[in-house]
Amino acid sequence: MRTRFPALCLLLALLSASLLSCAPPPPEDRSVRQNRNVQYGKASHYGTGDGFHGNKTASGEVFDRNQLTAAHRTLPFGTLCRVTNLSNGRSVVVRINDRGPFVKGRIIDLSWAAAKRIGSDRAGVVDVKVEVLKRGGGTE
Repeated sequence: MRTRFPALCLLLALLSASLLSCAPPPPEDRSVRQNRNVQYGKASHYGTGDGFHGNKTASGEVFDRNQLTAAHRTLPFGTLCRVTNLSNGRSVVVRINDRGPFVKGRIIDLSWAAAKRIGSDRAGVVDVKVEVLKRGGGTE
């Protein structure tokens, strides 16, 4: 009696190869999930006695920890984003006026006022969803 084992192995190998070729490549940083208008990752905050308050931001405006602003690595200055704390559902709309954060896995640095609105001012770093509401036309 002839076995069909080699043919079955070939069929399974071809099926596996075709399924694997359809899978998208893994993201470089698995702690950050994103598409064009929505990102998931970690948010931190700055401006609480760390010397940033009153200094110029990357956009050229003076940083005020009491304003609803944020730093993002790539979004244009002036972009409006809704940032939602995934642990409590609270959200805030911020305007991008600075660059950062430069820590792996963090996607946005909030001003102290914005962090307070979503309840992350004491936690330091929280999981968030960042939704682009209106893209800014700022340079850089």
